[in-house]
Amino acid sequence: MSRIASFESRLGYRFRGAALLQQALTHRSYGTPHNERLEFVGDGVLGCVIAEELYGRFPEIPEGNLTRLRASLVREEALARVAMGLGLPEVIRVGDAELTVGRGARPSILADSLEAVFGAVFLDGGYDAARGTILRAYEQALAGIGPETTAKDAKTRLQELMQARRRPLPEYRVVATSGAAHKQIFEVECLLPDLGLRAIGSGTSRQRAEQRAAEAVLVDVDK
Repeated sequence: MSRIASFESRLGYRFRGAALLQQALTHRSYGTPHNERLEFVGDGVLGCVIAEELYGRFPEIPEGNLTRLRASLVREEALARVAMGLGLPEVIRVGDAELTVGRGARPSILADSLEAVFGAVFLDGGYDAARGTILRAYEQALAGIGPETTAKDAKTRLQELMQARRRPLPEYRVVATSGAAHKQIFEVECLLPDLGLRAIGSGTSRQRAEQRAAEAVLVDVDK
């Protein structure tokens, strides 16, 4: 069995269009057509499926907690873990410059590529196919959450940490955008001037870029 066929088996979905899956597995550093447009679609589909699932599973949880639960499941670290479980590192195509020495593709690339795969499933087979694929991929992660596990996102954790330490709150600003209006990539800087810390995060939405920048700053704050 080929690596692609094995991946489709783990994913639980067989593509009708092989080219669509190949595009989903191609990072822009490798060549074109790459997966950024599919990532845009997958981001939306993933958020919708997870929101629908959480809404049905936890009818008593208020909106704010549902939002934090969803954020904990769709953030970069969670996506990268799911991608690893599916064996995505074995099949993605990434340029040498984007590989981490001895560790393969970076977590951000794994996360974005998994979203692209979900987007490709949606375009190839429709919403029901994408929903089934996402829920299978997230089976273990969903089994491990409950009303008491409303994990806070990186921006919230960073803000609360600064408040607890009586420090000025983080500042966010867009430093660059690229791509057409319907497929923009945002680069956002997170600043803690009082501590002399800054980091830049990128993503297909300003919110996602802010979260990634906050995550990077948290690493330095916790040192």
